[in-house]
Amino acid sequence: MSNSQDKSAGAGADNVACRATSEWIARRAAESQQKRVAAIASELKDALAREAALLRERDELVRRQEMLTQEFEHRLVNGLQMVGSLLSLQSQEAESPEAAAQLRIASQRVAAFGRVHRRLHLLDHRETVGLRQYIEQLCEDLSGLLFDQNVADRVVVEGAEIEIPTKLGRPLGFIVNELITNAAKHATGKITVRVETTPELGPCLSVSNDGPALPDGFDPGGNRGLGLKVILSLVREIDGRLEVGRGPRQQGACFKVFFPRRASSATDGLGERHAHRRNEAPIGQATHTELA
Repeated sequence: MSNSQDKSAGAGADNVACRATSEWIARRAAESQQKRVAAIASELKDALAREAALLRERDELVRRQEMLTQEFEHRLVNGLQMVGSLLSLQSQEAESPEAAAQLRIASQRVAAFGRVHRRLHLLDHRETVGLRQYIEQLCEDLSGLLFDQNVADRVVVEGAEIEIPTKLGRPLGFIVNELITNAAKHATGKITVRVETTPELGPCLSVSNDGPALPDGFDPGGNRGLGLKVILSLVREIDGRLEVGRGPRQQGACFKVFFPRRASSATDGLGERHAHRRNEAPIGQATHTELA
């Protein structure tokens, strides 16, 4: 065999060896890739299983939390009813008419708070609520609680419907409760609750009455009554603004609460306070005061 034939045979053998080596490397690479893919798939499967277990655990915790919340709300309403009943019974045994009257007022206030809470509890699974509809239902409860059933249209609700966060509805409901309770105590005639949106200051909820006009320079912040202190505290909680003046035709009183469309963190639970307290703005000269 010539040298050229030997070289050709050697080159062919080398080519065969190279191809075999390449195929072996390719098989090893494919096997390694398959193992990596299988390992990744196994890890993903395990991760998905853990995530599914965590989601089930979370759902169970949420369900338990909802059950505990419902039980708490139920016990709270029952507790308010019991306190109201005890105060009412105690008023019947009071030695002086003044003490009896104060106990009856306290009983009515606790009962009204319970009704507000119960009505809001029905909206627990809703993010927003129609303010006018909610106020109308609340005023029906308050009218039956505070006024003679034979007196028609003692409380009138006016204005347009606006949607607000349910968490914001709770303090607004308590504000209306206090304002109507105060109006029923100190004034006579029709009480008007109005829901509106002003171009300059945004949403506004007002309560006015036809009773005696407020004195010039009236300062709700300096008033010693519990009702106005509660109102001022609630207005602060919603980052609102309170204006107090005379009612229509310069008679009676008109309380206007301007409030934001969104609930602040302070409205997550009634009774909570801002992390920092705001200072009250200077009191107006004659017929109004504002809260910053």
